Amino acid sequence: MSIVHFIGAGPGDAELITVKGARLLAAAEVVVFAGSLVDRELVRTYAPAAEVYDSAGMTLEETTAVLAQAVADGRSVVRLHTGDPAIYGAIQEQMAELDRLGIGYRVVPGVTSAFAAAAALKQELTLPEVSQTVIITRLAGKTPVPEREQLAAIAGIGATLVIYLSVAMIEAVVAELLRGAYAPDTPVAVVARASWPDEQLVEGTLADIAAAVRAAAIDKQAVILVGDVLRARREGLKAKSLLYDKEFSHGCRRGIVT
Repeated sequence: MSIVHFIGAGPGDAELITVKGARLLAAAEVVVFAGSLVDRELVRTYAPAAEVYDSAGMTLEETTAVLAQAVADGRSVVRLHTGDPAIYGAIQEQMAELDRLGIGYRVVPGVTSAFAAAAALKQELTLPEVSQTVIITRLAGKTPVPEREQLAAIAGIGATLVIYLSVAMIEAVVAELLRGAYAPDTPVAVVARASWPDEQLVEGTLADIAAAVRAAAIDKQAVILVGDVLRARREGLKAKSLLYDKEFSHGCRRGIVT
């Protein structure tokens, strides 16, 4: 009996889908893909002969019906999501429907845009003595967030933040962050369409990032990165990881005592 494969397509670049994801997509006879975010070229490249549905204009009931019919017909079927399906992918409700129908499924992870953005910036998100915590979050908008996860509350931690689905409300984002542990001179980067050919990078501080984003006409498909790790990249590291320190011993190497 066939099953449904939920696959993370990656952030945009067709080569950033995983090898497993590409293999399963190439074998698919039916593909339901998130057309508002996933490049159709990815489907054309890996599944040119598949029966393709763009879920951008479909409801949960409609996508479930397509997946269920494909499985009933014994056809290989892929539900293709942008980035990684576990991050704002709305897959839990889809899997619940498949559970209700007794249809099996598996999830294949993908590269989420947070990491594509960090790669575009040539930026490590965790640095010794700067930040060892990365928080992925969003500002409340049409979709609310739990009260305990309001952006101002999360900003009180002072960790590296990657904020999704919020760039159109950049002024509100800045206002919430300034209520936390960040200051006007805290560095910020906005990466729009990370890994796509028309990728945009805008860098600044909380004091000027909103104006810079508006000037660049960025209003969707962007992530906002905030924190002192960005300052470390610009100004130089003050502390380095012990992993490659010549005096540090670990399970694979004995340190050299000087």
